[in-house]
Amino acid sequence: MKQSPQLQAAQARMAPGALTMDGFLGTDPRDLAEILEDDEGAVRRLGLAHEALAADLHRLTERAIGGFGAPVAEGPFELCACEAMGVLPCPFGEPGLHPKAVIEARRTDTGERLSWTALQVHLIRAHGFYEGRGSPFRLEPPVLARFLGLHPPPQ
Repeated sequence: MKQSPQLQAAQARMAPGALTMDGFLGTDPRDLAEILEDDEGAVRRLGLAHEALAADLHRLTERAIGGFGAPVAEGPFELCACEAMGVLPCPFGEPGLHPKAVIEARRTDTGERLSWTALQVHLIRAHGFYEGRGSPFRLEPPVLARFLGLHPPPQ
């Protein structure tokens, strides 16, 4: 995938200090087009779609935020949302704002832990973006799918 001017602008907004202190790209040397293409391939190899991953993250995020900072249970997950005051725009330049919230989750059956931001639900669903390698909130698609217990639909 070629880096378009729109992706170049989005990549600039993902730099540390532009929208967030740490940015969205971490230490990843790839350009945004390469990151998107690689993650698209990873999700495809899993037999899943970004929408399926985002749908489960959205459900868990809403449940966690509904706990108002207290731990809540949802199936095999223990969730807690840490909300900060304010909102964030989408770094891809879409209109709208997303709450600043970090979701901490633990699978009670395996002990696995994962954390993500409320904005990541939108970034995965709308853009197939899981953040760059080395980013504090990078979600590797295979790790996320395993954590969520998602499997490809039967053929």
